[in-house]
Amino acid sequence: MSTTATAAPAVILDNLTAGYGGTPAVHELDIQVEPGQIVSLLGANGAGKTTTLLTIAGELAPMGGSVQVLGDPKRRSLDHRARHGLGYLTEERCVFMNLTGRENLSLGRGSVAAALEYFPELQEHLGKKTGLMSGGQQQMLALGRVLAGKPKVLLADELSLGLAPLIVQRLLKVLRQAADSGVAVVLVEQHVRHALEIADHAYVLRRGRVVLDGPAADLRSSADEIAQHYLTGES
Repeated sequence: MSTTATAAPAVILDNLTAGYGGTPAVHELDIQVEPGQIVSLLGANGAGKTTTLLTIAGELAPMGGSVQVLGDPKRRSLDHRARHGLGYLTEERCVFMNLTGRENLSLGRGSVAAALEYFPELQEHLGKKTGLMSGGQQQMLALGRVLAGKPKVLLADELSLGLAPLIVQRLLKVLRQAADSGVAVVLVEQHVRHALEIADHAYVLRRGRVVLDGPAADLRSSADEIAQHYLTGES
């Protein structure tokens, strides 16, 4: 983790409860993310991971407790947060299939050149329609575009979804690189080993509550047990 001793937390969830239509999906979460730190949220589908990201991003209002992002305790829209240092990579990848790689990168808050600094291998594909690219190349486009905007906080939802292991390693390496440059990263993952390899701290959610947390280095030896006991479903 690359951070300074005097840096304030970039994200603070204080006793956060949030959900949909008056029904809580996460309960009483206490989570902090420091600049330069990767915090991973682990859990099965329905555990509350994406709900947590949506609340941090301003898409959902807290039902209880509070969310503070980059020192701002007020609820803000996703657009406002994006203009003030938050990047959000959703599991849908958010690339436009009928546009070229260059056109997709140009839609971000940073330059094409800045995105290529993270993924130089995309250079030869810039003129190709994104719909003709592989899933891994599309995810590189999406992540590169977000990072080119120089976010201070990055929310990444299921970065590895449906991708080959070598591509996942490439993406996670860049995510670690971003954190080491000072970005505060919240990574939602179902692949425990992938997450614990690069995270500094991890929280395991089950039915909307934190049931286990600790430094990722301390949890790596228990990755298989965590997957078996907490990520096999929400029954």
